[in-house]
Amino acid sequence: MHPRRPSLLVSALLAIGSITSSGTHAAELYREPWRPQFHFTPERNWMNDPNGMVYHRGEFHLFYQYNPFGDKWGHMSWGHSVSRDLTHWEPLPLALAEENGVMIFSGSAVVDHGNTSGFGTRREPPMVALYTGHHTTRPLQNQHLAYSTDLGRTWTKYAGNPVLDLGKADFRDPKVSWHPASSQWVMAVSLPVERQIAFYTSPNLKEWRRTGTFGPAGSIKGIWECPDLFPVLVEGSRRTSKWVLIVNVGSGAPAGGSGCQYFVGEFDGQTFRPDPRSQPVTGPASNPSAEPALWADWSTDFYAAVSWSDVPQRDGRRLWLGWMSNWEYAQDVPTSPWRSAMTVPRMLTLRETPSGYRLLQQPVRELESLRTTSSRLRRASLAEATTWLSGLGDPGALVDLTAEFEGLKSDTSLSLRLHTGPGESTLLQCDVARGRLIVDRTRSGRTEFHAKFPAVHEAPVRIVEGRLRLRLLLDTSSVEVFAQDGETVTSTLVFPTGGDRRFELSATGTAPTLKRLELHRLRSAVGR
Repeated sequence: MHPRRPSLLVSALLAIGSITSSGTHAAELYREPWRPQFHFTPERNWMNDPNGMVYHRGEFHLFYQYNPFGDKWGHMSWGHSVSRDLTHWEPLPLALAEENGVMIFSGSAVVDHGNTSGFGTRREPPMVALYTGHHTTRPLQNQHLAYSTDLGRTWTKYAGNPVLDLGKADFRDPKVSWHPASSQWVMAVSLPVERQIAFYTSPNLKEWRRTGTFGPAGSIKGIWECPDLFPVLVEGSRRTSKWVLIVNVGSGAPAGGSGCQYFVGEFDGQTFRPDPRSQPVTGPASNPSAEPALWADWSTDFYAAVSWSDVPQRDGRRLWLGWMSNWEYAQDVPTSPWRSAMTVPRMLTLRETPSGYRLLQQPVRELESLRTTSSRLRRASLAEATTWLSGLGDPGALVDLTAEFEGLKSDTSLSLRLHTGPGESTLLQCDVARGRLIVDRTRSGRTEFHAKFPAVHEAPVRIVEGRLRLRLLLDTSSVEVFAQDGETVTSTLVFPTGGDRRFELSATGTAPTLKRLELHRLRSAVGR
């Protein structure tokens, strides 16, 4: 079968997508107010879900939901960027464009090393993308295929599309991977309204057979979207792993709006079975209506998270990132000419706790290459640490901060405040008695653009033997917190308007001791 010739609309979209910035223009483009400097953003226009994340021949590919024509949702197509170090990203032309009344919704990409699809050769394996075709003239979503034989630079839509069609209005977001134990391709795809994930298998990526479903379970208040399914190593082991099923939900997350939940269990190549020992926890006091679930992130700005396929075995990491926004206000954030960013890439492992397995997330080590100056403090009181931090001067907008505390008691309430101007700050607080990590952005800067943006968010945190470990990544418009080695994570947008930045540590009740504090200033990774 011969590929369809691109329409005039597609040709125009590809022309738009091929315009990338360089030199002086690029430097200017990435200096707008609140433009992230070490988080991925498109040069301009709207972006949401990460798509098609795959590693091939030295490059990490990041595709994403993209509107080539404006800074709000619409005309969904796949934008494209690549990186060799997960830190510096090279923009590429639009990969898959809306065409003939079919938008390009979320999906995944793989390298077909065995050439099971026949689109390439074993020596030159094709990259194959599976995505949802969203029909704009009728209520229909089905699964489509496209392939590339030039390292992802150009893509051909398969003439036999769709490759999977249930005739349903809501059926989307296929995540495909190779299952070595059964020597077949596996697809996890969402039935959003039913709150289910369906599993399919295929010998060639073109013909699919349904083998099982999972759900409803966990959080079912919002529609289920953007699944992922992968094995994750247990902390401290090189061989022991469990399967993790990712289910992103459109509403009902702990901090309100959209969020990302996960399940830990086993997958036999046919269907997923959850581990009965890995019990979910109840919703936080800030949103008691949130359903019991295991949440990958407890703040507002982490959605549609999916992992990279085909990361080499010699690397051995399970890597992912998420869209850093929330469907409640994503189209209203005060940024221009772009709208939305991704979180930093993160490495995943599992930790066995008294309540079962928990996902651990840590920023990828490659981000350490952005560190410029580093300052360290050992063994100090909170007052001494605050004075020491003040002596460092304004750390700037780009900071990687690690702090370890010991001696926390049941009456301890520990606060770390980031001041960004008179009366303006973002507060991180640990309430030991309640086992809560609290993020307060009510006075963080620009908050008036949406009624649900200024809020206080809570996350459960386990304090073991009176110790707390925190790592904060601060960019121009975000605060990512990794507590207890990433067992509790919060990703939060902020839009500060003030000038100098400074940190302040304080406590009520029993004051803990600062064991270690490291502050690394970072340089920009974009526009250079």
